[in-house]
Amino acid sequence: MILSRPLRHLLAAASVVAMTASQAAAFDTSARAAFVLDYTTGTVLLAKNADEALPPASMSKLMTLYMAFEAIHDGRLSLDERLPVSEHAMSYGGSTMFLNTQDRVRVEDLLRGIIVLSGNDACAVIAEALSPNGTEAGFAEMMTRRAQQLGMTNSTFANASGWPNPEQRMSMRDLTLLATHIIEDFPEFYEIFGETRYEFDGRAPSNVNNRNPLLRLGIGADGLKTGHTSEAGYGLVGSAAQDGRRVVFAITGLDSERARAEESESIVNWAFRQFAERTLLEADTEVARADVWLGAQDSVGLVAQEDVTLLVPFTPGATLEAEVVYTGPLKAPISSGQQLAELIIRPEGLPEHRVPLFAAQTVDGGGFSKRMMTVSRALIGRIQEPSATGEAM
Repeated sequence: MILSRPLRHLLAAASVVAMTASQAAAFDTSARAAFVLDYTTGTVLLAKNADEALPPASMSKLMTLYMAFEAIHDGRLSLDERLPVSEHAMSYGGSTMFLNTQDRVRVEDLLRGIIVLSGNDACAVIAEALSPNGTEAGFAEMMTRRAQQLGMTNSTFANASGWPNPEQRMSMRDLTLLATHIIEDFPEFYEIFGETRYEFDGRAPSNVNNRNPLLRLGIGADGLKTGHTSEAGYGLVGSAAQDGRRVVFAITGLDSERARAEESESIVNWAFRQFAERTLLEADTEVARADVWLGAQDSVGLVAQEDVTLLVPFTPGATLEAEVVYTGPLKAPISSGQQLAELIIRPEGLPEHRVPLFAAQTVDGGGFSKRMMTVSRALIGRIQEPSATGEAM
C-alpha cells in the first residue's frame, strides 16, 4: 500500500515562495523553437519545439569549437600551432576572417576568429586539421558521432560552420546541452565567448565586433554564439550569470536581428526575475514519521541526507505542494540511514522534484510481548470490521 502525507505546513514554515503556473510560465516566446535551462539547478524553465531538428546556422560552430577544445586538451592541437589555409577554406563567403592560402594561422587566432567573428573560413581550417582524411566533410562525420556521444540526439552535421545544408540540423535542447558542456568542460576557453571585439592582423575592419547582443547590456551575459541564415532566421545560444545563478538558453527562427536581441534580453530578465533558488529543507530535519510494523517503536522519523535546494517561481506568501510517499507500514528492524521513502515536491509550472528520505534513527524489532500485542490489535481490528451486509464477522 502506498501512503502519502501532505507537507504544506512544513514548506510554508521554511518560508517557501511560489506563484501560480499561469503567472510563472507566462513567458510566450516568439521564437520558432526555444529551450531555457537554469544551469545551477538543472531546472527546465521553458521548452518550445525544443527537440525539433532545425537548421542551426552559425550556432553549430559551437560543435566545431568543442571538438577543437578537446583536441587542445588532449594534445592533438596547441594554441601556438600554425595551420595552413586551403583553397576550400578560403572559398567561404559570409562571415570570415578573410584568410588566404598564403596564411598559416595560429590556433588561438582561429578560435577567436570563430567565437568573436563567426569566421566560416576559420572553421574549415580547424576541420581540415582534425579530420582523419583532411576534409571538412570527414570532420563533419566526426562532429555527428561526437554529438551523439554527448547525448545530442537531434544533431547531424554536413560542415563545420553551419553553412546551409539539408543535413545540417540541431535542436534547441541539443544546443543548450552543448553550451553546458563547453561551460563545464573547458572553463579556460569559455572566457573568450565574452570578448566583444577582435581584430585579426588588421584585416576585415567591417567584421571585428561580436554579434552577441547581450554582452554589452550589463546583465551578466558572457556567451555564446549567434546564428543567421535565410532558412534558419535569427538565433542565439546565450548564457548569463547573476548572484550565483546561471541561465543557458537557445532560440531560433526570429525574423530580425532586433527581434533576436529583444527576445534574448527578455528571456534572461524573465529567468532571473521570476524564479528564485530556495533551500526548502535542511539536512537531517525530520520531514514526517512513517508507521513501523513489529518494531520497538511504532514509527520512525524520515530525513533528507542533504539540504534540499530548488528553483521555484517567485512570489511572496504562497506555498508549494509536496508529499512523502512510502510503502508501509515499514517492517522492523530498521537501521539509521536506511532509505525508506521519497519526498515529492511539485512547484507549479515546473517539473516535480524527488528527494530520497532516510531513517532518522534505528528501530529494533519488538520483543515477544510487543509483537503479540501488535498482532492481537491487528486481529481485533480485523474481527471488528463490518461485513458486506453490515453485520460483524
